[in-house]
Amino acid sequence: MRLYLTALNPTDAVLEGFLPAADSLGLPVTVLTDRPAEWPTGVPVDYCAVRDATAIVAATTTDPPVALLSNSDHLQEATAIAAGKLGLPGKDPDAARLCKDKAAMRRVFAAAGLDPVRAVTVNPGATPTVPRDLFPAVVKPRAGVASEDAYLVVDPRELTARVVDIRRRRPDVALVVEEYLVGELHTYETLGDAESLAVLGGWHTSLGPPPTFTELSLDWSLPAPHHEARLRMLLGLLGVRFGACHTEYVVQHDQVRLIEVNDRLIGDRMDLILTDLLRVPLFAHVIRLHLGEPLAAFDLPDPAAISRHARVEYVCADRSGRLTKAPGRVDTTHNGVVLSNRPMRAVGRVGEYTGTNRDYLAALHGIGPDTHLVRTALAAFRDGMRWTITDG
Repeated sequence: MRLYLTALNPTDAVLEGFLPAADSLGLPVTVLTDRPAEWPTGVPVDYCAVRDATAIVAATTTDPPVALLSNSDHLQEATAIAAGKLGLPGKDPDAARLCKDKAAMRRVFAAAGLDPVRAVTVNPGATPTVPRDLFPAVVKPRAGVASEDAYLVVDPRELTARVVDIRRRRPDVALVVEEYLVGELHTYETLGDAESLAVLGGWHTSLGPPPTFTELSLDWSLPAPHHEARLRMLLGLLGVRFGACHTEYVVQHDQVRLIEVNDRLIGDRMDLILTDLLRVPLFAHVIRLHLGEPLAAFDLPDPAAISRHARVEYVCADRSGRLTKAPGRVDTTHNGVVLSNRPMRAVGRVGEYTGTNRDYLAALHGIGPDTHLVRTALAAFRDGMRWTITDG
């Protein structure tokens, strides 16, 4: 019996999280992907058309699966359908679809009279027709991820220009133009077993300047009790219960306004950092849920009882070019703060500037006794590091 993971590109979550976790549980594992040549030597990969549930089922016939899961936004629905066909625990396919489809998610909330956000869908090739009183607005792919091609637009002319620009790169993508939600940005991290939901905690996110929405730093921060109750209600409307989920929201006039729901663990190394902060085998817990184990069997800490603070800062490219100099992996401790630097772009690699999380060069984080100590130690840690980008 084998654990199967569906994936596209090799990610830290799979390579440093799920594969070691499967090994710790004594489970043989195979990564199903449509890009096997991109994966490192030694990772057990099989080719599969992973956006197709029928193909996923067929890929598991040689060695029957004991569990099937994905940590990719793009593959949750197909993987959930395949798990259902195989009689395995998994996510609700409808919930996975609603999390991915921003317009459909807004319709669910509007129908319930909760968290109404004005939104207009722009189909491929169509001219955007948006009421003037909707501006300022956010235009983004209807099924987008990682803030890719998400822009703040202030008027119809700027919207038209952004749509033309996005379609130059992605002509077949459907877009959504929605109300710009102003407020402090937060995340809400959960695990569920279809019957109950456990809160892992959350983060307060700081963004770079508009018109893009690049996450620059995150600080450990728990939602207020009345905000958490609202978040649970909204996730319940989407049918989000099973497995890991990462939700982004703003607090506007003390009201929760949902930005998006990603039916997976938080990304960009935050899942690995959360594991260290909580001191729990987070990836193993996700696997165990997909093995059918109940949430009650896990020893999960109360996030409010965590007496440590964590902060993450991303080093971002400010232009296109080749990364020619950068620090390597670093782990150290200063004044009781555990500090780490993890490269996210290899030296020598050429990157196109996008204004999104794809511009990350490195993730630095600190975990320590309190906010002040962590911020001070992390600032000193980062001060001695340099990243150099040259043209070409």
